[in-house]
Amino acid sequence: MTEITTLLQAANAGDGQAADRVVSLLYGELHRLARSRLRRSGELTLLDTTALVHESYLRIQQAGKPDFADRQHFLAYAAKAMRATVIDIARARQADRRGGGALHVTLNTEIGDSAAVEDDEILRVHEALEELASVDERLASVVEMRYFGGLSEPEIAECLGVTERTVQRDWQKARLFLSMALR
Repeated sequence: MTEITTLLQAANAGDGQAADRVVSLLYGELHRLARSRLRRSGELTLLDTTALVHESYLRIQQAGKPDFADRQHFLAYAAKAMRATVIDIARARQADRRGGGALHVTLNTEIGDSAAVEDDEILRVHEALEELASVDERLASVVEMRYFGGLSEPEIAECLGVTERTVQRDWQKARLFLSMALR
């Protein structure tokens, strides 16, 4: 059993220091996930990688005590938290753009239009992914872990308890479903 797995078990039992130690040990990998997530989002958020890691960690803490079996499960959950953070920021920006209680004066509408298209695209992908999850939860998990979390096929297979070939087939099915849903 690895040190991280041992610490996760202690954190599941209520040891707050063990949870903090897990995050400090995996901080580099969480940064890599955040960098990957922000690269896919373009300039959509005002967050940098460090801020996204910290916001995601706060979400994980606020979720209560999720039971993480190992490092892959923790990273997969962190990827979901990062995705939710970016989605919430995109929604907030759309709400601000559509009024949000503030007076906005825009001299160059091209800037606002380009941001709106990018926010709309993130929300469309989010809605398509939710629709996919309602059809097949495992396919949605594969997309989240691979696209949003940057996990490799072997890591996803281990996390889901399936073979790499199953992950490859699930990825193909999910891409087909999402491409049809996003047309």
